[in-house]
Amino acid sequence: MDIINSKIAVIGLGYVGLPLAIEFGKKYNVLGFDINKERVSELNKAKDRTLEANMNDLLEVIKTKKTDNIGLSFSANKEKLREFNIFIVTVPTPIDHFKAPDLRPLLKASEMLGSVLKVGDIVIYESTVYPGCTEEDCVPVLERVSGLTFNKDFFAGYSPERINPGDKINTLTKIKKVTSGSTPEIATLIDELYCSIITAGTHKAPSIKVAEAAKAIENAQRDVNISFVNELALIFDRVGIDTSDVIEAASTKWNFLKYKPGLVGGHCIGVDPYYLAHKAEALGYHPQVILSGRRVNDNMGQFVANKVVKLMINKDIKIKGARALIMGFTFKENCPDVRNTRVIDIYQELVQFGLHVDIVDPWADGTEVKEEYGICIQKTVNENVQYNAIVVAVAHNEFLNYNFQKLKHNCTVIFDTKACLDRSLVDARL
Repeated sequence: MDIINSKIAVIGLGYVGLPLAIEFGKKYNVLGFDINKERVSELNKAKDRTLEANMNDLLEVIKTKKTDNIGLSFSANKEKLREFNIFIVTVPTPIDHFKAPDLRPLLKASEMLGSVLKVGDIVIYESTVYPGCTEEDCVPVLERVSGLTFNKDFFAGYSPERINPGDKINTLTKIKKVTSGSTPEIATLIDELYCSIITAGTHKAPSIKVAEAAKAIENAQRDVNISFVNELALIFDRVGIDTSDVIEAASTKWNFLKYKPGLVGGHCIGVDPYYLAHKAEALGYHPQVILSGRRVNDNMGQFVANKVVKLMINKDIKIKGARALIMGFTFKENCPDVRNTRVIDIYQELVQFGLHVDIVDPWADGTEVKEEYGICIQKTVNENVQYNAIVVAVAHNEFLNYNFQKLKHNCTVIFDTKACLDRSLVDARL
């Protein structure tokens, strides 16, 4: 197959799929496919709720598609996929309520592709999975539905996504890409395909399993490192010293890793370690470090809420019926992504204590939050409400410049989970 004449379909147009489709659309004939018709409709109007797309680039590749044999178009019609020969799958891979991998979106996408797969086609997965998932879970679905034989009639590859939502510096083309393929020839072709758009270059892994494992440990490593400083924060809280002060002092040594404590959520770090643990347990090994780190990080929201209540009690504030404000709901600053946000843990814990809790977030989509979490949020702070507790949960730029003196009074506790405010303003921080 000649990559110059490749016709690429990107399956899933979220935070990962859309930027990828745009970059490929600059050089190839590309279809952006999503089962969400509303999402397709807004993209056809050059609107992006994720704010990940470069709008000038989006407009340009849509315009190019109308006048040339390259460019990008969008569709929710499965039959359109039959015109393409390389399929890149970027659907979500979440966990369920039991923290087990939820492969339903991935397997449904595989079933759909199996129904349109032709001889010579290539399916590349970018969704984060455990080692072996592509060949052991997805490929059998492709074979069963298509009736074709793997590595004879069609081929597969894996190139893990490394998008960092909200990051306008480390964008898709500036992050080195790991690639792999089901045969040496296909691995080279896939590597050349990505190399044609990734200015940072590529790394061709020796197998699909190696590429899958590389992605899984990237986030597991970060998760464990953050869990260590989170545990330190729990210890130093009891000691009565400021964790940020300790980290600043320790970081004067050249080889100290300067991680900061905080809530660990999002679509990767708070999820991917469970995929790796699932695979390990399936093979008879119970991972100690990975899961212990997850337990620490999963409990940080509860710690914050309990600390806030203790501070309120110390100020003789009646807990039941008190008003609390949580500032920020997305999983990270200056980004609208609310997937797996751990701010919800703080909210739920405070509500259980009997507080009336408001949430303000200028970035989050209120409709999405309502549908996903069943709670209502507001875009701006109601300065007419007298709050007994304020939790700065996300370091949005809007909050960094906010005049907290408008809200602070003698019966107000301010907890800064990001250590982003002047410490003279706050009662405690992580």
